Amino acid sequence: MKKTIVAVAIAAVLPWSAASRADTDIDALRAEFDQKFKALQADYEARLKALENRLETAEIKADNAQQDAAASAAPPPVSAGTFNPEVSLILQGGYLNRAGGEHPITGFMPVEKHAPVDRGFTLDDTELVFGANIDPYLRGFADLTVANDKVNVEEAWFQSLNLDYGLTVKGGRFLSGIGYQNERHPHTWDFADNSLMYSALFGEHLAQDGVQVRWLAPTELFMEVGAEAAKGQFFPGSEVGGDRNGVGTWAAFAHVGGDVGESNAWRAGMSYLRARPRGREAFLTDVGDFAELTSFSGTSKTWLGDFVWKWSPNGNPYERNFVFATEYFHRDERGGLNCADNIAAGGQCTGLTDSYDSSQSGGYAQAVYQFMPRWRTGVRYDRLSSGSVDLGANGMFFDTANYDPSRWSLMTDYSPSEFSRFRLQFARDKSQQGNPDNEVILQYIMSIGPHGAHKF
Repeated sequence: MKKTIVAVAIAAVLPWSAASRADTDIDALRAEFDQKFKALQADYEARLKALENRLETAEIKADNAQQDAAASAAPPPVSAGTFNPEVSLILQGGYLNRAGGEHPITGFMPVEKHAPVDRGFTLDDTELVFGANIDPYLRGFADLTVANDKVNVEEAWFQSLNLDYGLTVKGGRFLSGIGYQNERHPHTWDFADNSLMYSALFGEHLAQDGVQVRWLAPTELFMEVGAEAAKGQFFPGSEVGGDRNGVGTWAAFAHVGGDVGESNAWRAGMSYLRARPRGREAFLTDVGDFAELTSFSGTSKTWLGDFVWKWSPNGNPYERNFVFATEYFHRDERGGLNCADNIAAGGQCTGLTDSYDSSQSGGYAQAVYQFMPRWRTGVRYDRLSSGSVDLGANGMFFDTANYDPSRWSLMTDYSPSEFSRFRLQFARDKSQQGNPDNEVILQYIMSIGPHGAHKF
């Protein structure tokens, strides 16, 4: 009986003993694995650090060699056989359904002479763009537009490369760095037309014939300041005002910006423009509905503020992205206004010259959302304030009723590729007092050839 009990006890203890030995073996294997893994990890990190050090040393040597070569070498000759500029052609056009006739903005001096706005099938400006590095120190760029069988020089400038201290110098004809929208060409706009703000200030955008200097601060936060001195023949300047020795237009701007996490980026800016127009002509409609030719000479001062916020998941805008942009301006103009004698033609003006003083403001806000690859939708609201306008003695010939022009715009566009875009836009336009209009625009934009990256 006792032997049986001992046998049973041994049989019961054996599995527990075997399990205990198995646990001990597993613990030993785990400890051995951990030891080997740590040794392997330490070896890997040491080798990686050594590789990074060798790579950093090689990059420093390469940079030093490149700088030494650039400092000692003369600019390489440029011949017809080696010159290979970037050339692109931008095609724009579409269909415009809107009221016919002239469309001046009520309460604001028109930038262009009175002319009916195209409607129906239209061919917008065709742009021919050239760009290339001239040598290690300079880059050249030219943008020619073809409209109404005429070729216009939109931009034609040279720009410095690799100057010290974050400086960049640009000379020739260029789009001014003021504001946010001004430096963008029409084919890069988010809407088929320009905002009322830019239409009232410059017609399309401000071009400068002169020189521009920019300084980019060596900081993690994006900071740049710039100044421009120019001939001043473009609105708000004038052709007569630009016919001078010296400077007709001054401009200055400053921008700051940065990233907020991985998905957001922003930029804010402030700009100032001072022009000295002489004999700047504009047609104003008098109380008898006649187009009177006026001429302004004096000073024009404009302040602009801009803000942009961009969002894209993890900084990748391909799938989805959102952009909010807004700008505001305030402009003061003072001087003398002449209204040409138009009595014989049935007008009101008598050739009188008297004081002119205006203080006007306005702006826009827009939001554009790419909700899936290739598809975007956007909304924009424009509003201007005609402010206070004193025409002096000439005020008796014109109706200067206070009015705030406005417009709502909705758009959707589809881009089959980065080189093409089709857009549908609707706008409720109240820029003319007593003459609201519903506009529908179908637009195409095609880019042939290489095209540089667009600005922020």
